[in-house]
Amino acid sequence: MAIHRPLIALVALLSIISSGESKNTNNVFSPCGDASVQRSDGFTFGVAFAQTTAFSFNGTQLSPCDSRLSLTGSSQVAVFRPKVDEISLLTINTSTFQPDSVGGYMVAFAGRKYAARSMPAFVANGTYIVTSFTLVQEFKKGRLQNLYWKRDGCASCSRNSSFVCLNNQDCAIRVNNCKNRGGNVDCSIGIQLAFSGTDKHESVFNSWYEVQNLRQYSLFNLYSNLRDSLTSQYNSFF
Repeated sequence: MAIHRPLIALVALLSIISSGESKNTNNVFSPCGDASVQRSDGFTFGVAFAQTTAFSFNGTQLSPCDSRLSLTGSSQVAVFRPKVDEISLLTINTSTFQPDSVGGYMVAFAGRKYAARSMPAFVANGTYIVTSFTLVQEFKKGRLQNLYWKRDGCASCSRNSSFVCLNNQDCAIRVNNCKNRGGNVDCSIGIQLAFSGTDKHESVFNSWYEVQNLRQYSLFNLYSNLRDSLTSQYNSFF
């Protein structure tokens, strides 16, 4: 793997789909390993933070697992292992980490032979920080095919004067309002994760459909409240 500097990450799981106890069949724990999964397996993937140009080699975007990338300098990586086809809220504590200090962009990734990676997503610069993201992992017969960021065109913050809409797609906060920049706002990064496609038994994943329903019925704030609660608890331990 090309990244060696870990970033502490808090993973909060909120199960929307009811399921009984099930045995994990995925023993691949590295985000750079190749896995074939079924529902309720753990699935390991990473989120790398760096400059957007650091994710490309000779003009082609590569996975952060590719040794041809030079991500061993100021880059950071968070590693998560959520349950497959359960909606999860992944939280990255920014009390001691400033995304703009390492380049301000992030890429989600997993796999080596079957490498998949998202497009670089803007997180922060010296003026703004985006704290809420939705990531969809797309599988085919249990193999990860793609990761992509879903945006709502600033619909979630259109009536909130505390946010600024960047490029008509991202709700951002001014960094001088963040707690670690002199303000009083918790600017931890929250990534809502969902799954689409099929598992290795060709069972269809439902969690992305559930996320769409959450947005439709205005329950998205549930995740913001959960993130705030968990971040406060996390801070009390460290």
